Amino acid sequence: MTVLVVQHKVRDFDAWKPVFDEDVSRRREHGAQRHWVYRTVEDPNDVVVAVEFPSADAARSFVQDPGLQDAMERGGVRSEPHVHVRDEVEAVEY
Repeated sequence: MTVLVVQHKVRDFDAWKPVFDEDVSRRREHGAQRHWVYRTVEDPNDVVVAVEFPSADAARSFVQDPGLQDAMERGGVRSEPHVHVRDEVEAVEY
């Protein structure tokens, strides 16, 4: 499993989230299988999104999609996103 992890600040989480939800078809076009959304306890506008893809190439193709920048602008992303593509090494449940 490959996960794309993106951290950025948004103007308003409640305004950003519907734009993120509307962009699900773009994620699916690139092979996304599921996602997680987190926000910092101290700052609800500091958002981390993790999206599972079948491969690093699929995750990178999503990041390079020209429509992604537009969606981020419409959602009110106000900081440069920190983007990481990671392969799962281990998953342990407790």
